[in-house]
Amino acid sequence: MSQPRLFTPVLIAGCLVLMVSFAIRASFGVFQIPIASEFGWPRAEFSFAIAMQNLAWGIGQPIFGAIAEKVGDRKAIILGALLYAAGLVGSSFAVTPGAHDALEFVIGFGVAGTGFGVILAVVGRAASDAQRSLALAVATAVGSSGQIFGPPVAEWLLGFMPWQNVFLIFAVAILAVLAVLPLMRAPVANRQEIVESLGTVLTRAMRDPSFALIFLGFFSCGYQLGFMTAHFPAFVTEMCGAIDPGGLLASVGVTTTSALGALAMALVGAANVAGTLFAGWLGGRVQKKYVLVGIYTLRTVFAAVFIMLPITPLSVVVFSITMGSLWLATVPLTSGLVAHLYGLRYMGTLYGIVFFSHQLGSFLGVWLGGRFYDLTGDYTMVWWVGVGVGALSALLHLPIRERRAPVLMPA
Repeated sequence: MSQPRLFTPVLIAGCLVLMVSFAIRASFGVFQIPIASEFGWPRAEFSFAIAMQNLAWGIGQPIFGAIAEKVGDRKAIILGALLYAAGLVGSSFAVTPGAHDALEFVIGFGVAGTGFGVILAVVGRAASDAQRSLALAVATAVGSSGQIFGPPVAEWLLGFMPWQNVFLIFAVAILAVLAVLPLMRAPVANRQEIVESLGTVLTRAMRDPSFALIFLGFFSCGYQLGFMTAHFPAFVTEMCGAIDPGGLLASVGVTTTSALGALAMALVGAANVAGTLFAGWLGGRVQKKYVLVGIYTLRTVFAAVFIMLPITPLSVVVFSITMGSLWLATVPLTSGLVAHLYGLRYMGTLYGIVFFSHQLGSFLGVWLGGRFYDLTGDYTMVWWVGVGVGALSALLHLPIRERRAPVLMPA
């Protein structure tokens, strides 16, 4: 009997949508200094706008999951792309903090419609049981590889055009990716799962302590990723030691700390591809909760060591690669765990609920980063909060019972 294909048209199309969506979303940290400098805002102002984007992403994820399950995946993705583009265009004309807050909220809903919740649900339903963990990892890794080129492209464009024009270019890009949607066709679910209503599955999940632990444990992932995406380029620009003009970085064109900040996020994205693929492969062979415990433990250790050592170009590069190898490795494991425990039929909605916790963490990581910077002049306190919540997440995943309850068939 032949092995089911891994790289299906659904997986390829899903990767492309995620790649463009994530490239744009990952670049917002590059705009932190230009926007704050142009308007003379405190760092917390634009940070709060990005935090609102992350919160809207979390709120919108279960909503878009339910829309996809009700009216179809492709319609949900189109709606998401339209909101994404509208928010970017509107932001290019915004000149007040309040306007940016509102429009970043719209962008957040756009990210929800073109991001992991909707796309991974389609990919998961299209994959075989044997290939599902790896297919989710491929979609996460390849899709999120947009982070490799998103920040550097944004930094490059900012070198010869205002940030407003870069936002307009990104709006065109997210609409252009809709051309691959005809490839995204996947079955709804198997016959046993179709008989269960959304209310039944939600009730089963809400009564399961494991679902609560997954929900709470995903918070730290969002906190760490949200903080770094929004603030790491600025952190590197301001805190890192000078670039050696005769060193390796200068030889590849990285001569300023701002360029190193953009490169750091690209290195995170590059390392993330390998790390996420490995995590997805491992999740098909070892209980997913134990892999998640390992990821959160290593994140905690790497972040603590990085912040305790002097911030140099070498430490930035090493940390970006090591942290990047764990960056989104939690996503295929967490989404796969939700699918394993509660089925594929309403995976988008259930994973969306779990992802809301991720985005609550992301909201706090982004907002606290700007707030503490304005109060203390650095990001040290925010880093240590991230270390603490990472350790807590590792502990929360240990009691999860990775055993699926049977579907009740009608008499």
